[in-house]
Amino acid sequence: MNIKLLALTNNLILVSQIEEVGADIGEPDCKLINPFVVNSDQTLEPFLHVYTNENIFMMNSDKILTITNPKPTLLEKYENLIK
Repeated sequence: MNIKLLALTNNLILVSQIEEVGADIGEPDCKLINPFVVNSDQTLEPFLHVYTNENIFMMNSDKILTITNPKPTLLEKYENLIK
């Protein structure tokens, strides 16, 4: 499982399983599986949960500023939520 912390260009911070997918130019090339927004108090909430029940999202990589590994405590919180 490839779980990463993503800083997006719109200032959201996500923790998610991520897969790079082949795509044509302009098409979404990152698959986010079970993404959660990391709030400033370190709580996690499902991405777009107010608007959809989906848990897989496609995103253009140009919307991502950086990808890194989450801290162990954040990773543990995330893994407990997706079980």
